[in-house]
Amino acid sequence: MKNIFKATDVQDIINRIESLTPQTAPQWGKMTVDQMLAHLNVAYDMTYTDQYKKPGAIGKFFLKLFVKNAVVGPKPYPKNGKTAPDFIIKDSRDFDAEKKKLIEYLDKTQSLGPAHFENRASHSFGPLTSDQWNIMFSKHLDHHLTQFGV
Repeated sequence: MKNIFKATDVQDIINRIESLTPQTAPQWGKMTVDQMLAHLNVAYDMTYTDQYKKPGAIGKFFLKLFVKNAVVGPKPYPKNGKTAPDFIIKDSRDFDAEKKKLIEYLDKTQSLGPAHFENRASHSFGPLTSDQWNIMFSKHLDHHLTQFGV
């Protein structure tokens, strides 16, 4: 698994993103490439903005109980797995804008480094270690970039 806080690993991820084109087709699933980039950006939007409503105490309890380990654990995501409603992108998006935004988020996350994320509360799971943040970001990126053959 790539380390989202290591410059060389982030560059490898960016190189994969740069190899995508608006015509890149998925190897599985229903998303188009522009939707996939927007989908990936949701995780960073949740981290760096307040545009998504945070779950209440009961919702967060169930997310921690039933979802957290799948998201921050090392086991890869299955193909065609379920996703949270906020991550579902139904409309077309601007491919270049979504790609640029994702690369900017990757650069920002890497430059902030692991110390910034240590025990930082996530949108849905409460405080996470920097290792858990790394797994969450890196695993999600790899899953969807692999979905699109890069």
